Amino acid sequence: MKLLIVEDDRRALSYLQKGLQESGCTVDTAENGIDGLHLARTEDYDVIVLDGMLPGLDGVDLVQALRTTHRTPVIMLTARDSVADRVRGLQAGADDYLVKPFSFVELLARLHALVRRSAPLDDGKLNVADLVLDPVAQQVTRAGKRIHLTAKEFQLLTTLMRRKGQVLSKTALAELVWGIHFDCDLNVVEAAIKRLRSKMDEDFADKLLHTVRGMGYVLEWREGNPV
Repeated sequence: MKLLIVEDDRRALSYLQKGLQESGCTVDTAENGIDGLHLARTEDYDVIVLDGMLPGLDGVDLVQALRTTHRTPVIMLTARDSVADRVRGLQAGADDYLVKPFSFVELLARLHALVRRSAPLDDGKLNVADLVLDPVAQQVTRAGKRIHLTAKEFQLLTTLMRRKGQVLSKTALAELVWGIHFDCDLNVVEAAIKRLRSKMDEDFADKLLHTVRGMGYVLEWREGNPV
């Protein structure tokens, strides 16, 4: 699940980002409404977690502007607990509403519910050959056999499967999965790819995770199955 959190309280933002990443989510962040709206319009998110009171552009105005072009599910977080405030946010286009302080477990459950509700008529699963990833149940199987991944390995595989057939560089993966944008040690990507490959490819004749020398990695089935 790829999320955008728009929250100007840095302590709350850090708490949410850490908790959601540990739960297997890929998380982008913004600290004001203008940056949040830009990201919401230019990136593809499963859900947006939106604070109601923001500098630059408040949450209600942000979701109202977003709804002119996008239907991305939005859950609003706010200290305003009056019925009128909740109604205003929902009428602007928010899909759910959670009053601060709230339980992180409840937030996570509501996020998964929003993803299920917004999923297309198919089951939402990602497939490459006999490899199947269920983003809602957070399970991976290959040829019917369960593959146990860490949260970060699950994020990495989700990123690769959503871009199957596309070569992704180490730098791109570092940014998409780890949120690292520059001056980073790309060995973390190599190590994660090695662990993922051992779990999903090692016991199977058909290899799906390929190295493209000098360019990066690609997840795809290849006729003849060259590595």
